[in-house]
Amino acid sequence: MLYGLSIIFLALVGGEFVRQLFDLPVPSVVLGMLLLTLWCVVRGKAELRVALASEGLLRYLGILFVPAGVGLIELGDRLEAQGLAMMVTIMLSTLLTLLTTAWILNFLLVRRQNKEAESSR
Repeated sequence: MLYGLSIIFLALVGGEFVRQLFDLPVPSVVLGMLLLTLWCVVRGKAELRVALASEGLLRYLGILFVPAGVGLIELGDRLEAQGLAMMVTIMLSTLLTLLTTAWILNFLLVRRQNKEAESSR
């Protein structure tokens, strides 16, 4: 378990290093996850010890959201003033994301069907 946690922690540190090195406006945890994913892709599989460590962390994921909830409570006056605008923005961006994903999927499926039809001729 310690080996798996060490690899996850190294990915997090690597993400922070990349973020600061290139001055990216992306959270270091996202970059760390990308580095960990890249590591798994290069190896061709996920390390079992890393998978077990991540499952252990996922069990307690709900607890990790408590600080975010407390932050929302502290910003109650801002939520009260701008909550409707935030909700509309979130709903519209979610809808736009779903529609874009559906369009891309449809485009790729049609392209694959056309390639299969051409290759069967």
